[in-house]
Amino acid sequence: MVFAALVLACVSTTLGPAVAGQRNDQDQRGRIRVEVKLVSVLSSVLDKNGHPAMDLTADQFELYEEGVKQKIELVEPETQQPLDLTLMIDSSLSEIKELEFETDAASRFIQKLVRPGDRLALFEFADAVTQLAPFTSNVPTLQAALKHIVPGDGTALYDAVYLGAQTLERNPAGRRRVIVLVTDAGETTSRADFETARRAALRADVLLYSIVVRAVKSESGRNTAGEHALETIADSTGGATYFPDEISELGAMFDRIDRELRTQYRLAYYPDPRPPAGTYRTLEVRVKCDCKVRSRKAYYSGGHLE
Repeated sequence: MVFAALVLACVSTTLGPAVAGQRNDQDQRGRIRVEVKLVSVLSSVLDKNGHPAMDLTADQFELYEEGVKQKIELVEPETQQPLDLTLMIDSSLSEIKELEFETDAASRFIQKLVRPGDRLALFEFADAVTQLAPFTSNVPTLQAALKHIVPGDGTALYDAVYLGAQTLERNPAGRRRVIVLVTDAGETTSRADFETARRAALRADVLLYSIVVRAVKSESGRNTAGEHALETIADSTGGATYFPDEISELGAMFDRIDRELRTQYRLAYYPDPRPPAGTYRTLEVRVKCDCKVRSRKAYYSGGHLE
């Protein structure tokens, strides 16, 4: 914690994950101390060919909260910050033909993604969401848990996002939080609705990456509402949604996610003006290059939710 004495005020700053808040206290000498947390924003920057744009400098970024330009205090590559990731596999009967291929691709993804310091938890979801392995860095344990996936009725899509976010939110701060969800995007049995799932993802400061395996190619024969919902949540969090044309492309989609997670930037700033507690604040990151930037569109300021 860094303390700066200012005449009658002592402002303390703490490096938090991506949640901002403030607290006023009064010490024995009558001075007011205001705590303001640093807000962190992960950004994926892709060049015109869709490849990660590397070696960008701080002066190439601009960041806005509620339309007000902020002073960026920190810009750094995020490749070294450890990951906490929940991998959610759709095990509904509509996915049963693709399940073996999906678990094989997921096994390779786990092998490649999980590095020392990273942790992954495995879930399956059909009519309900079931945890198959808790957070661990043990790759063989995670790969073995994939073999315990059992097909079921229904698809609790929103529950998968909601519970994945809640699970990540309970973990310690200072780590990136990611949900990777493999599904056909059907939604039939969730207790949570779309907005509940979206807000849970924003509140937990997670990135949502969805791989939508379309068993039916025609729009008239599949649940496009679920696809659009996942795209919206992913866009809100700064993640992405992928639609492989063939199941054989699933491994390539996992590779894209792995590559992006290793080439992100982290921007950090102290909100000015300080946000009211218990509100969602809109964010926008801009970059000065011929690039496309993805980052979360909002964050939760902490405190009581209005």
